[in-house]
Amino acid sequence: MVDKKSYKGCKTALMLTGGGARAAYQVGVLKAIASYMPRNHGIPFPIICGTSAGAINATTIACYASCFHLGVRKLEWVWKNLHTSNIYHSTAGKVFGNLIAGFFSNFDAGYANAKSYSLLNNAPLRDLLNEVVDFKRIDINILNDYLSSIAITASSYSSGDSISFYQADKSIAPWHRSKRRGIQCQLNTSHLMASSSIPLIFPPVRIEQEHYGDGSVNQLSPLSPPIHLGAERIFMVGVEQPEEDESLNHHIVNLEKNHPPAIATVAGHLMDTVFAETLNSDLERLQRVNRTVQLIDKNKRDLQSELRNIDTLLINPSQNFNQIAQQHYGELNWPLRLLLRFMGATQDSESSLTSYILFEQNFCKKLIQVGFEDAMEKEADIRKFLSI
Repeated sequence: MVDKKSYKGCKTALMLTGGGARAAYQVGVLKAIASYMPRNHGIPFPIICGTSAGAINATTIACYASCFHLGVRKLEWVWKNLHTSNIYHSTAGKVFGNLIAGFFSNFDAGYANAKSYSLLNNAPLRDLLNEVVDFKRIDINILNDYLSSIAITASSYSSGDSISFYQADKSIAPWHRSKRRGIQCQLNTSHLMASSSIPLIFPPVRIEQEHYGDGSVNQLSPLSPPIHLGAERIFMVGVEQPEEDESLNHHIVNLEKNHPPAIATVAGHLMDTVFAETLNSDLERLQRVNRTVQLIDKNKRDLQSELRNIDTLLINPSQNFNQIAQQHYGELNWPLRLLLRFMGATQDSESSLTSYILFEQNFCKKLIQVGFEDAMEKEADIRKFLSI
């Protein structure tokens, strides 16, 4: 079992992917893991990496690295008391005012301030993060050996690179590879806002001289940050949906084959690709590298410090979040339902777009429950992997 007072000798990483409101599922998984462990115990993964909404969960856990139970309870309380109004403006005046302002910002008019177009304004999220996340705790936890490092990934709209902003001790050097970089810095709210800024849905965020968006965009190698931070084992919580029943898919295709896909359907497919499929591809590459490493003589392998076997365990949802979102569609304010309907996403549609922006407590509670049940079902595998 991991020593409560130190992560020394432990190189296990936690990686939380993106997915908007779907990230509530991650809280359920973490809650189950906390239930395996004694109270007042430190985190079992001293290396933490997060992307998009997963970056917010990751940072909160890092702030409570000295007491895993407390961090999970904090996350659970926030998600279970969440409303869309805590994440983005959802009243009629704010929703339609944002759309109108975005439209006129494309013209050189004196009454329109220059701004980047987005469907929704997530200014309330910044207020929530300022209230919930105490970034000063990160340095304290690193100094006291409760935490080794944390990385938050965002996508640079200026360079197209995947940028991992990380906080760690001085032993972790910055990295620069093709289309991805690691920059050591003091993390703050702007990094979380940038990492979770879904393209077109939320506006980009400026950090120093560059504008950034959701970290899942252009993240062709999502396993890169934990590996650069020294991980030898990576525990991942994804948001990829389970395969649907083929007969149901066939029925849907027959119903819609004569109709072009709605905007919401296309947007949902793009988000599914961004948030899930790159992780699967990177996992396949890592598994090939692991097989190659096993073929190398151990003495020669030890000489190649950058070439090492890295174990992984991925937990994905057992239930379809799109179907759950349909059941809670009516909890959205009417301006949001009208906007979604205009884009082709109704309560009866199969678009996954709704599940990414449905930050309502009943939907989030259900996803937390699913995550908890999935992790409890795999308790033996998780205990063995994390040595707890």
